[in-house]
Amino acid sequence: MAYTLTVNGQERQVSVDSDTPLLWVLRDELGLTGTKYGCGIAQCGACTVHMNGRPTKSCSIPISAADGADVTTIEGLDGAEARAVQDAWVAIDVPQCGYCQSGQVMRAVSLLQQTPAPSDPDIDAAMGENICRCATYVRIRQAIHDAAGKLEG
Repeated sequence: MAYTLTVNGQERQVSVDSDTPLLWVLRDELGLTGTKYGCGIAQCGACTVHMNGRPTKSCSIPISAADGADVTTIEGLDGAEARAVQDAWVAIDVPQCGYCQSGQVMRAVSLLQQTPAPSDPDIDAAMGENICRCATYVRIRQAIHDAAGKLEG
């Protein structure tokens, strides 16, 4: 069956089984490999994308549920919050292995879009959906604060 998505601002059609996870559509059908496979059971957040403006774990969303959705992946992330987060990530060298970072960045950008000046508890609550195997949580929190400060100034 054919499904239509808007991915990173472009309408795309894919013909896959209805239960194919959005993650595999993005990676295998559309060649957008920045979104990572981590656990496959929506626990780690490595596969986080924005679907209709909300952070979503793409490994657990069947394409049939995403039909007609607006999806943004790490490759299409743009805007002031995205630039501030990406700059902060680089400036303080957040990643170690980097595997979870696209999901972390997607969730951090969403947080700053909803809460421009998040507190530590705000950050912990929002980012608690994403696991970092290297435990760079202190740097992730600092980068989010730095990005929020850059956006304020």
